[in-house]
Amino acid sequence: MRLKRHLVSIVWVWLVATPLTALAEPPLPGEFIRDLERLQQQLQEGAANAVLQRAESQSQRLAGGNAADRWASALYLQLAAHSAARLERFAAAADYLAQARRSGEMSSSQRDRWQYQEAGLRLSAGQREQGTELLADWLARHSGEGDDYWRMARTLARLERWEEAREWLSRATAETASLSPSQRRLAAAIYQRSGAGDQALALLGGELDVDSPAQEWRRTAALAQQAGLDEQAAVFWDTAWRLGVFSADEDLSTLVHLHMAAGTPARGAERLQAALEAGAVADSLAHRRLLAQAWQAARDREAALAAWQALAERSGEAEDWLRLGQLANDWGRDRWAQDAWQRAASLGAEQAEAWLTGLDPWQAQAQLSE
Repeated sequence: MRLKRHLVSIVWVWLVATPLTALAEPPLPGEFIRDLERLQQQLQEGAANAVLQRAESQSQRLAGGNAADRWASALYLQLAAHSAARLERFAAAADYLAQARRSGEMSSSQRDRWQYQEAGLRLSAGQREQGTELLADWLARHSGEGDDYWRMARTLARLERWEEAREWLSRATAETASLSPSQRRLAAAIYQRSGAGDQALALLGGELDVDSPAQEWRRTAALAQQAGLDEQAAVFWDTAWRLGVFSADEDLSTLVHLHMAAGTPARGAERLQAALEAGAVADSLAHRRLLAQAWQAARDREAALAAWQALAERSGEAEDWLRLGQLANDWGRDRWAQDAWQRAASLGAEQAEAWLTGLDPWQAQAQLSE
């Protein structure tokens, strides 16, 4: 509701920027001027319905007259547009201005003024294609302001015309000293969807702090990933975790996976191990398995083997003991491998029996026959 009231006030400012009586290009009889001024005063007092009916009736009555009548008809149409806008009937208001522009009894500057106002009304009515076409045509002949460029970028983004939106965004940002949060989000979305992920990342990343919403941190990390910047994505996520923006178990799991993708698995393992020791996340099998995988990816042999053994002891799964044995064997820890494969074999893993035999056939045979 607040947004709608704001929209109505903006449209109203567009429409009443120029008084009706100042637009009398062909000279008008005094009775028309007085009637237009009276109706405008009534409109300002809130009688929008009554003014709309009178303005519409007068415009139809005068449409077929002489030049002054036709000009008065166009002004009544503008007044009808004012009234319809007050009633939040934006599409109807735009139609009245379109009729006024077609009347022919006006200068090109006045026709352009009404075109600009009609464009705003079309956009307010959700008629984006028409509004965009009218506003783009007007901007091709006039300098415009920053708000016009932002309006074009925003509307084209809603139409998913991303390349065109980025062109208007460039003009909008050039006219804007400091972007608002909504402008920053729009710009980032346009950059991302138009294939300029690096620009989106630079825009969002430089603005993140402890007060930034969690979704902004997530979005920025996702942008970094899409741009192939895995290390940067891990940095964003790690910073959000350190600042307390992220605190859920799944956030920490994502952090570890990001560090592994970025080539910094030890950092992820350290974060997870510290959280487990502090009781900040659930001491689950999933977290213990992820910890073992992270230490393994970091090639920290002691930490990885200890983590896999702790996991296997808790899970009681033959597969975990097999993995520990295989890893220990690869790293030349024969005794550790034997112990792990013996546990796997005792759990029915036939593969462990073969590996035990390969390590030391006589000793393995004796152990398996016990």
